Amino acid sequence: MNSFSSLNADLHCHSVVSDGTLTPEALAERAHANGVHLWALTDHDELGGQERARSAASVLGMQYVSGVEISVSWMGQTIHIVGLGIDAFHAGILEGLRRTRDGRSNRAKLMAEQLLKVGIPGAYEGALVFAGNHDLISRTHFARFLVEQGVCRNTEQVFKNYLIDGKPGYVPHVWATLDDAVAWITEAGGVAVIAHPGRYKLSAMQMDELYKHFKEIGGLAIEVITGSHSPSQYQTYGKIAQHYGFLASRGSDFHDPKESYIDLGTLPHLPDHLTPVWSLFH
Repeated sequence: MNSFSSLNADLHCHSVVSDGTLTPEALAERAHANGVHLWALTDHDELGGQERARSAASVLGMQYVSGVEISVSWMGQTIHIVGLGIDAFHAGILEGLRRTRDGRSNRAKLMAEQLLKVGIPGAYEGALVFAGNHDLISRTHFARFLVEQGVCRNTEQVFKNYLIDGKPGYVPHVWATLDDAVAWITEAGGVAVIAHPGRYKLSAMQMDELYKHFKEIGGLAIEVITGSHSPSQYQTYGKIAQHYGFLASRGSDFHDPKESYIDLGTLPHLPDHLTPVWSLFH
């Protein structure tokens, strides 16, 4: 086993600053307890937890890489681009993320109206309790409210029956462009990574276009080992990384001890033949 590939790096997770349920400090402690050596907090469209995460990691002796996960509209779908190693105080990315967050509250109110039509009142106020901030309110916060209300057993069931295209509570939203997101990341000194590519309902031709365009505008990596990929997808996206010349990333996409499929630091290692994205940081 290549010791570099086998580094326990977890470069994708979320805190209470976006849609996770643990503080940056609690995430750092959990990552450290699970043997993580290199860690990144990647909250959705928000850098407010970075200094807390970095400080907590330093106290625990973990190496830290700053991070963010940016929501992007591409071919009528939402995809996510992770930025790693960014300057969390860079004016350009801070302004871009502020613009990306704008509209979340209005979208959430429209979602609540849709849910009211199917007999679920008070969804906006209920979701806001979980979000804590109307600028960061998301579908995950609505999902937690619906579980709390007994509408569904768990958040997975919520997303299957509500909040997705064609179901009650779904409201589309136009996020950042792919070009803008990659530019914000690279101008802030970071590396752009396509998050969990196996999750997107795009055709093979559309994914090929995504990879090519992403690379043309400065994207460098894709997540290969991630919490929402199956073992067979680890192989699939490892081959895709090689084919397009991408670096490979690894991250649990951890949100909550009960909701998440994979705990921090417990994913398989990257295959030896792939070049880890942390070769640029470590």
